[in-house]
Amino acid sequence: MDQAGTIDGNTQHASAFPHLGVVVIGRNEGLRLVACFNSLPKVPVVYVDSGSTDASVTAARQRHIDVVELDLSVPFTAARARNAGFAQLLRTHPDLIYVQFVDGDCQLLEEWTKSALAFLESSSDVAAVCGRLRERYPDRSVYNWLCDKEWDRPVGKVRSCAGNVMMRVLALTNVGGYREDVIAAEEDELCVRLRAADWHIWRLPDAMAYHDAAMLHFRQWWRRAFRAGYAFAQGAHLHGSTPDRHFVWESRRAWIWGLLLPLLCTSAGFVLHPLGWNAFLIYPLQLLRLIANGSGSARDRVRLATFQLLARFPEGLGQLAFLRDRILRQRPQLIEHK
Repeated sequence: MDQAGTIDGNTQHASAFPHLGVVVIGRNEGLRLVACFNSLPKVPVVYVDSGSTDASVTAARQRHIDVVELDLSVPFTAARARNAGFAQLLRTHPDLIYVQFVDGDCQLLEEWTKSALAFLESSSDVAAVCGRLRERYPDRSVYNWLCDKEWDRPVGKVRSCAGNVMMRVLALTNVGGYREDVIAAEEDELCVRLRAADWHIWRLPDAMAYHDAAMLHFRQWWRRAFRAGYAFAQGAHLHGSTPDRHFVWESRRAWIWGLLLPLLCTSAGFVLHPLGWNAFLIYPLQLLRLIANGSGSARDRVRLATFQLLARFPEGLGQLAFLRDRILRQRPQLIEHK
């Protein structure tokens, strides 16, 4: 059973935001988690720890933050952690109307809370609102830079939010919270159900938070792309047949570019040797197309297009991993990249 521990100091809030609570989730985030705690508004906070072996739990309790330690015998997912934190928050503060979810490697910006609350209070049909997430150290590695580009998304009414989001308690409760067996992109899956229940999702142009990916090595990037491929497959399995066609295109893209074309090109190379190996020229041609369709400087377009194309291979392997788990009837397991 997940264990919750409340420290009296967590109830001392004389807050400017009386209807808001915060749920932070983390696993071995170290100093990033401390920075996260220090950035939060003075509202009730629950920290959910997924088996950290560092001082994360101690850091939370030193700040009089309510801590939930997840049961180690049940597989960890961010969805499970958010649900546990949300449930604990409502147990101790049942009158809350809004909840801000924050990942433990992020720092919330001060003005965001005011902007998000004002928007939700003026838009009764909106379930969730997010803003601009920025990578704190985009120049430390090309992988951090790629994350920063990933966070830069269109604003307005959108199909989904990310993990850092302010949500309406009523809406989240009505759809049953996050689906706990979804190992990644759980917020996308949640938003499918929210929109099916006639709620709306909005992304504001306001700066929301800084994220510290701490992704410095190719292996980390590869694992993250592998996890994305698994998430695409799981999402398409759950909601691909709905009008939403959830992650169907992303899954097909991974299968075509990451699995089928390499197999076909290799077969052509052996069967039609040596000219058959020219079939692999489809990849540099696709790279040129992606570069031409990109935006920004030539250097940025080349870097982004290269990794977009390269990502199809780990995404394809992630698709195969999901298919294997389905055939063997295995429960999805957390895929970590840090």
